[in-house]
Amino acid sequence: MKIYTKKGDKGYSYNFLGERRQKDDEIFEALGTTDELSSAIGLASEFCADEVHGIVEDLQEVQCILQDVGANIATPRSSTNEKKVGQTHFQLGEVERLETWIDRYHSQLPKLTRFILPSGGKCSASLHLARSICRRAERRITPLVRAGDVDGEVLRYINRLSDFLFTAARYVCHVEGKKERFYEREPKT
Repeated sequence: MKIYTKKGDKGYSYNFLGERRQKDDEIFEALGTTDELSSAIGLASEFCADEVHGIVEDLQEVQCILQDVGANIATPRSSTNEKKVGQTHFQLGEVERLETWIDRYHSQLPKLTRFILPSGGKCSASLHLARSICRRAERRITPLVRAGDVDGEVLRYINRLSDFLFTAARYVCHVEGKKERFYEREPKT
């Protein structure tokens, strides 16, 4: 089997239901951003693997859940193909699992009193980058949920995931003994 099919050479692609759509369709924008998010989390995971803070396993679980998110996005709920829609139903309980992780890591952090800049070492900064991509994914998924094409639980998960990535970035910075950089306004001269 060849890796290239040439089917997308004219700017069209197919979703899980076999519907042909333009590559800049809202569904492919959401899918692409979710894929980019998974890649950023993978990079962060590689930066974090050298340290001993146990976050890598959580990040790898998130990447697997993002595959489910992508499957849900690629299968519009408004479709008449109930079997495939049923196969890509997003599992309940994933948001609550993220909340458990957030609470566990947050409880070990110093109180946040100022706006922080993405910083704190390679692991932390890469998690901040993943968080910002996660926010973009949320913006891409929102209209699809509003249109009834994506499960609302997917949007809840992505929203909570950005909170988890923020908390994880702060946590690894703290555990590694690095410094968070804070926003400071330069005095006007």
